[in-house]
Amino acid sequence: MSLIEKAMRNSKKVTSFRHGKVVFKWCDECATLVLGDECAICGSVGRPFSVTAPGDLRPCLQADTELLKRIFYTYFGVPDFLDGVQIFLNKIPGEDRADEIVVDGRVIGVLLFDIVSDDFRLELRIDGARALADIAKKGVVEIDMPRGHLKGKNIPGTMIKRARGTFNANDPLIVLAGDFICSSIARVPSDQVKNSERAIGIRDVGRGRLRIAGKKRCWSRFVEANISYFKTLEAKAVSDVKSYLNSKKDMPVTLSFSGGKDSLACFGILEKASKKFSMIFVNTGLEFPETTEYVRRFAEKRGFELLIADANNGFWNNVDFFGPPSKDFRWCCKVCKLGPLTALIEDRFPKGTITIEGNRTFESFARAHIAFVENNPFVPNQIILNPIREWRSVDVWGYIWWKNLEYNPLYENEYERIGCYLCPACLASEWKRTKMLHPKLSSQWEKYLYAWASKMNMPEEFVKYGFWRWKVLPKKMRRLAADIKISIPTVRTDCIQMKMVKGATPCVAGGFSLEGVVMIPRKRSFAKIAEMMKTIGPVRYSDEYEIAMVKTKDGTIKVFGGGQIVVTSSTPDTTDELFELAVKALLRSQLCTECGICVKNCQRKAIKLNDGPMILEERCSHCGKCTDACVIAHYYDKLVSR
Repeated sequence: MSLIEKAMRNSKKVTSFRHGKVVFKWCDECATLVLGDECAICGSVGRPFSVTAPGDLRPCLQADTELLKRIFYTYFGVPDFLDGVQIFLNKIPGEDRADEIVVDGRVIGVLLFDIVSDDFRLELRIDGARALADIAKKGVVEIDMPRGHLKGKNIPGTMIKRARGTFNANDPLIVLAGDFICSSIARVPSDQVKNSERAIGIRDVGRGRLRIAGKKRCWSRFVEANISYFKTLEAKAVSDVKSYLNSKKDMPVTLSFSGGKDSLACFGILEKASKKFSMIFVNTGLEFPETTEYVRRFAEKRGFELLIADANNGFWNNVDFFGPPSKDFRWCCKVCKLGPLTALIEDRFPKGTITIEGNRTFESFARAHIAFVENNPFVPNQIILNPIREWRSVDVWGYIWWKNLEYNPLYENEYERIGCYLCPACLASEWKRTKMLHPKLSSQWEKYLYAWASKMNMPEEFVKYGFWRWKVLPKKMRRLAADIKISIPTVRTDCIQMKMVKGATPCVAGGFSLEGVVMIPRKRSFAKIAEMMKTIGPVRYSDEYEIAMVKTKDGTIKVFGGGQIVVTSSTPDTTDELFELAVKALLRSQLCTECGICVKNCQRKAIKLNDGPMILEERCSHCGKCTDACVIAHYYDKLVSR
């Protein structure tokens, strides 16, 4: 994964992926996905089919294919229809892992991971029911044709004529009703259907059988069918990179190589655009052994210099102070990624470097508007190029196969993304896989988590079901807590404490600096911290790495998601003043009671309330009157213990 949040721009915009469907094409003649205008093998324009937006389609690799075969065997007794065929997965919103399953250019079902049962389950779609109706050995129920519509109806047990095999409650079923075929779900176990008024729930209805094509197609066939498409992708990316490098001939070139597929694709592009570059790998100290070995082996085999920014024990040295990182509290990224990377670049490239990174807009909401060229405001003189920003996952994989690039073996073990093994952003399904592959690593982290939960007076379920992965629980996790009937605090709380790392001391580069850490309960997202800092000056910030920076005429303020504050200024007094402003902004963002005093005191009407203050930048003059009027800021010295 990338090291720097690409969404760093002069102005931060809130964005989201569009809802709805995305259309792809399938060549029935060659039994493969068509990404370009036509199949490069037979010339077919392909049959359109749709998946849920944003449509970051990816190929289903070995371990995931075996998983799907197990799932279909469990519910319908037929795994063989998946042998040798191309399967694609499309990630959709869900409690944990949720993937649409595309076979023969049709979505036949959704693979879901259930956090409570710690296992996968299947939600059958109508095309899956139509394809399996005749070949399924179990999970098929024939019913009398009811009156009225079928879709959404609950079928009583008295209407069931016969069933193939037994089933459990919540199992997916295929229901046959006259000429209709239905994708359905069992409301009760098969031995209880006769006495149930709600035995089966009908989800969707269709007509006509489908036949999964018997054509066995390896991934080389997919590459062959899209060869012209991949050549066009590469040509544009290489041209973009070459053009920029030619305009900056004096700057050294580096490749951010994380061990993931996206940085691997960037290697293929950069190798064609420039023969002189170094590879940078940030070893967070939390990497999978497979990843560190793969990165070293790849660089050695290809003959490129590998520069390693090593965090060593940075994570374990800080976790007791900060607590477990979470999706909305990623202090670990600064300690384990940004810090080591900054040190490496300052040491090896004092005049700056152009870094090619594998950042894609489809990876997250925060990256939806990345540009080709972006400056990294937190690593001096680093310019980032994002040549595959518009590529989908399926584009990346096809390109890797076409270029015959060796990829990280973890992708063949049910991992969609490659990162730190204990990352809070990883899925519960991936954590289950990690426990199987690396029991020592996983047990070390779980031991720490349970000890921390006990110290925080949290129940064991807080760790067992992954609630620790958020500072502020999202709705889906609050619903989960309610479903399993456990009491979980919606917000992780700690005492507000401030540690001064050092006072206002002279900087090597001139001026003075002051560093400190404010440990504050996170009641709102990091975006709210960045929002409040707008009262001090123009803000640039990153959601993913939780870093916000304000430059004023007196100096610079940087605030990190872990509560770290770094201030530099020309005098000790202005350094102290800016630091105090930063702490007050941090407190106000998290402790605001929405009393409205700041709104009333703002003569320029630059403040609105929406889960805390929202600052209208075009109106704000940074006068500080809102801070002076705020009760929280007024009691700053009493709220924060040094």
